[in-house]
Amino acid sequence: MSRDDIAPIPLPQPRGELSAAVLELLRTEPGRGGALPAVGDADPYGDDLQLALHTCYELHYHGMDSVDPEWEWDPDLLRLRAAMEQPFLAALRRDVPGGADIEDELAQLLVEPAEPTGVSQYLRENGEWWQLCEYFVQRSIYHHKEADPYAWAIPRLRGQAKASLVAVEFDEFGGGRGERVHAQLYADLLAGARLDPGYLHYLDAVPAPMLAIVNMMSLFGLHRVRRGALVGHFATVEITSPPGARRMVEALERFDADPACLLFYTEHVEADAVHEQVMRRDVIGNLLAREPELTESVVFGIQVTDLLEDRFAQHVLDSWRAGRSSLREEIAAAV
Repeated sequence: MSRDDIAPIPLPQPRGELSAAVLELLRTEPGRGGALPAVGDADPYGDDLQLALHTCYELHYHGMDSVDPEWEWDPDLLRLRAAMEQPFLAALRRDVPGGADIEDELAQLLVEPAEPTGVSQYLRENGEWWQLCEYFVQRSIYHHKEADPYAWAIPRLRGQAKASLVAVEFDEFGGGRGERVHAQLYADLLAGARLDPGYLHYLDAVPAPMLAIVNMMSLFGLHRVRRGALVGHFATVEITSPPGARRMVEALERFDADPACLLFYTEHVEADAVHEQVMRRDVIGNLLAREPELTESVVFGIQVTDLLEDRFAQHVLDSWRAGRSSLREEIAAAV
């Protein structure tokens, strides 16, 4: 692995007063105290708050260039992050029905609509190459972290739930082969599409709907109290991804895409079909048998994943159908 593969990313461009204040704070030395920026009435789903949260969370991943690593656990920054998490969580709770019917939630995930209407269906039927590339860019900030947040659940589980989640993670991390780690396969996909494969290279171009999905994973992963929601989210991803991945393979075959682009999705068709059973039976089943009080949290994780993925898909499809880019910046994809 080259130094470029592990180097911290540059600080992103601010998207409002809150994110500008957070970025300015991170340019100083930690532990100096002083007044923290106010969250105020920032839109919980908006670019400003979502970028500010993403920036705070990134300190727990690869870090950022010119930012002192000690900021990761700085008490003042953690208080500010908590203040930003509160409106985000409140909005998520407001916008999903909640409940404790885990069997119904899982059953709904297994139902594939007779006529799918999501982004993968659009790309298969009507997508142009530039739209495929935009989709790759959008999801890059998610797939560069693929499976990383779920590792935080491992010390918080016991018994079969722990063992089975680790087994799924082992596959996500390439089965012991660095070149097969799913995040690496996505970097290879980007390179195959003649896009930049660098870690979070396109962060400034990706709008709030995708940032919210990534922030949800980090939020659930970093808080032990939300381990049930993290498991619910992980299960949702594993259960619902194979049909979408198959449609992406078909979309890419229309353009005779680079084999690296196809490999990423064929891998998910095969692997996630197995993971679906493991997550439902051995992870969720065993977890809730041990800790039934987490049922509502698991349901919440499933519902929130559906909510944010639907918001993302709506943003992308509305943009494309209106003839405009779904990105904050146009990304010129070489064809």
